[in-house]
Amino acid sequence: MLEEGQATWEEYRNAIKACRDATRKAKVHLELNLARDVKDNKKGFFKHISSKWKTRTNVGQLLKEVGVLVMEDSEKAELLNIFFASVFSAKAGSQVSQSPALREEACRNNDLPLVKEDCVRDHLSNLDAHKSMGPNGMHPRVPRELADVIAEPLSIVFERSWTTGEMPKDWRKANVTPIFKKGKKEDPGNYRPVSLTSIPGKMMEQLIVEIIIKPVEEKKVIRSSQHGFTKGKSCLTSLMTAF
Repeated sequence: MLEEGQATWEEYRNAIKACRDATRKAKVHLELNLARDVKDNKKGFFKHISSKWKTRTNVGQLLKEVGVLVMEDSEKAELLNIFFASVFSAKAGSQVSQSPALREEACRNNDLPLVKEDCVRDHLSNLDAHKSMGPNGMHPRVPRELADVIAEPLSIVFERSWTTGEMPKDWRKANVTPIFKKGKKEDPGNYRPVSLTSIPGKMMEQLIVEIIIKPVEEKKVIRSSQHGFTKGKSCLTSLMTAF
């Protein structure tokens, strides 16, 4: 006999079913929102997709020498770093280094465009708050909210870097992630580095690209048949024009 106030098994089953249905509806609602807002929240979308993968993308054991496997994270990082560094050439060209004064004079004589404060403010205001933080640990939301305050000093730093040909060391630091491409996962040569740099460094790159690409577009140096590395074009647009 059930005492007064004691739930029956049928009530328990109904409660569990109701919880299960509510969980499924919440999951469907979450995935629909992520798919709808993917343009504004790419990080959240791909984070959810990654959580559904059955296999992990962490770097497994690597082959250091014939028959020697590296399993410690620090040793794997060092081994990958040695390989990534080996594919770059450290040899400098036969260029003669100029003093900062000579470089600034050359910039003035060539009438190169200056970095304007309004342009820097626009870049800061359009930062994606869902992007990852760089090596300096600064969240993109911070400079975006402080765009009106830091636009002027940052434009001065950008202009100084442009005219002198030098860049702050902190902007050249990056968090490097090895991405497996193909072949044997034990071979360090089958991984490619993906770098995450700081926000000011990436902004400086965008400003340089805009300064270079603007006269190229105005003078129509790039033909309409060029689809690779062109804004608004891709392999898909190239295929569409071929058929």
